[in-house]
Amino acid sequence: MQNRERKIRNITLWGSFVNILLTAGKICAGVFGRSAAMIADGVHSLSDLFSDFVVLVFSHWASKDTDKSHPFGHGKFETLGTLIVSVFLIAVGGNLLANGVRTIVDYFHGEVIPRPGLVALVAAAVSIAAKETLFRATMKVAEDVDSPVTKANAWHHRSDALSSVGALVGIGGAYLLGDKWTVLDPLVSCGISVAIIVFAVRLSLPALSELLESSLPEDVQNEIVRTAMSVEGVKNIHNLKTRKNGVAYIIEAHIVVDPLMSVFDAHEIATRIEDLLYAKYGSDTQINIHVEPDAAAR
Repeated sequence: MQNRERKIRNITLWGSFVNILLTAGKICAGVFGRSAAMIADGVHSLSDLFSDFVVLVFSHWASKDTDKSHPFGHGKFETLGTLIVSVFLIAVGGNLLANGVRTIVDYFHGEVIPRPGLVALVAAAVSIAAKETLFRATMKVAEDVDSPVTKANAWHHRSDALSSVGALVGIGGAYLLGDKWTVLDPLVSCGISVAIIVFAVRLSLPALSELLESSLPEDVQNEIVRTAMSVEGVKNIHNLKTRKNGVAYIIEAHIVVDPLMSVFDAHEIATRIEDLLYAKYGSDTQINIHVEPDAAAR
């Protein structure tokens, strides 16, 4: 668990360092290059710093062992962190969208939008390269340690890269096509904002589902039933209850066995089922098997 936390911490700290540089660089480029899209992109990078902080804090809490207050562990702290990052992304996207719409409305009421400078174009290209590299590195760690909050942070990096792609198109169009096309800059800023909001909503749904104690997917539950029924001596399985706690599964079930079987043999059957489930879903899986006699065999 400590090794897992260390990997998450290291890649997140690297991401924070890159985000600090990009935030300062893009906002300066947006101001001096007269680009609303680049300023919006810089604010998006600033929001990444918040998500980095959430990842560091909540992944640390999630790595703690079970205690009296949390007998099932602290895995849901990581899920909560994922939801917080998602909600923050929605708020950032909504604010950027409102600013972009306001600029477009002012434009059609006669306000002049300054033509973006070359520095904003260069900043967008640098940001794309940096954030896409950071996305790939963070996603690799997230998949290696199976961390949903780190995966959410990786997609936050990818959304920033896509934001910069949009900014590059908008700024490039306004820069190359002339003053009549400067409205492309806030238009692309609005498009970036909508993409951020849609992505954040899609990211939040699995986290919200887990926090609301939803069951594991049907195919996983069917696999659990098949695994239990494959053990010799199990006549039936029912009252299956499942949920997720961070990266770990929690499984509760009742198995039906021969009523004349000894307590020792019934316990051995339950243990074999647990061993198979641990092998399939990992040692962090929490399993509670209740043994019942087959009423029909009495």
